Amino acid sequence: MLLGSTGSIGTQVIDIVRANPDRFRVVAVGAGGTRPALLAEQAIELEAEAVAVADATAVEDVQLRLFAAATKRGWTSGDARIPKILAGRGAMTELAAWPADTVLNAMDGSIGLEPTLAALKAGRTLALANKESLVAGGPLVREIAGPGQIVPVDSEHSALAQCLRSGTAERVAKLVLTASGGPFRGRTRDQLADVTLEDALAHPTWDMGPVVTINSATMVNKSLEVIEAHELFDVDYDRIEVAVHPQSMIHSMVEFTDGSTIAQASPPDMRLPIAHALAWPDRVPAAARPVDWTRTHDWHFEPLDREAFPAVELAKEAGRAGGVNPAIYNAANEEAVTAFRAGTLPFLGIVDTVSAVLEAAPEFGRPGSVADVLEAENWARARARQLVLDATKR
Repeated sequence: MLLGSTGSIGTQVIDIVRANPDRFRVVAVGAGGTRPALLAEQAIELEAEAVAVADATAVEDVQLRLFAAATKRGWTSGDARIPKILAGRGAMTELAAWPADTVLNAMDGSIGLEPTLAALKAGRTLALANKESLVAGGPLVREIAGPGQIVPVDSEHSALAQCLRSGTAERVAKLVLTASGGPFRGRTRDQLADVTLEDALAHPTWDMGPVVTINSATMVNKSLEVIEAHELFDVDYDRIEVAVHPQSMIHSMVEFTDGSTIAQASPPDMRLPIAHALAWPDRVPAAARPVDWTRTHDWHFEPLDREAFPAVELAKEAGRAGGVNPAIYNAANEEAVTAFRAGTLPFLGIVDTVSAVLEAAPEFGRPGSVADVLEAENWARARARQLVLDATKR
């Protein structure tokens, strides 16, 4: 089961399935609907039983393209079949409970929370690439997730999961997430004042969408990963650190109480953590190329500049506060990034806005439902928009 099939993670999942047809089969796919031709091609090629389209207005287009794709593959002679179509806001949640061994959630944003909960309630193994599920709805996810039911897909958390197999939970001293440093590594806060959108989108290592790339530039993406690591591995925020590693070859590390540090190394390639999540705890041969140990490598690490990039400490504060505060952090950031992309907020204003929203947040209490999370998010978005509007009037 693949949710978010037309995105970067989703298309790489399908590449892995194509390369291992004797091992994996995708029984259903789902996406927002912005790429109807690709979604239809995927569904027909994979012989999916169902396809979910979150945007109901895109259903007709997807349906037409399904018929066209099926015709190319011999539908008129009965060699291909049209999958069942699920449409609308609840389509992805319905699909998440479809019969399958594993649900891989590669959706963008906190809209992935409901499908995550549905997959867990249905007893599926959840391969999770939608970090917002844990950031926004951590308390809800923890209540229903069984031991080992969630397998991380993010490269950093996949690395941590692999490293953690070297010792027991009681022997873990610290989790260390690595960060490339983004395009602004080494700059002071003053030097970030005039950063442009084009500057922020120039990531030195990874090819990602604009929102994730900007989040990487502000270190918000790493901040969300810190919250996700806390939720996944039940390690206190005081024992989760971020180290800057520009070469992006060490994806994360675990320090144990005896002084040993176990690291997972591989060239930057999301196919490896994706394949590992699909086969967990097994491995998929030749999922990605290994490190070439016949060459000289120069890998180095440096501490995160917390003054220039305060997002990580801010996220830890939100995480320690608990409840819906991480959801507020994430929602406020999404609004601030939108404003930055629109040219109505400077680069430094992104994290400053998130900080101001958290400072003004009322006491929402512990969330008991998705509706509680959405209420906090809606408040955060409205507050962030107002702060941006007020700033533009000055």
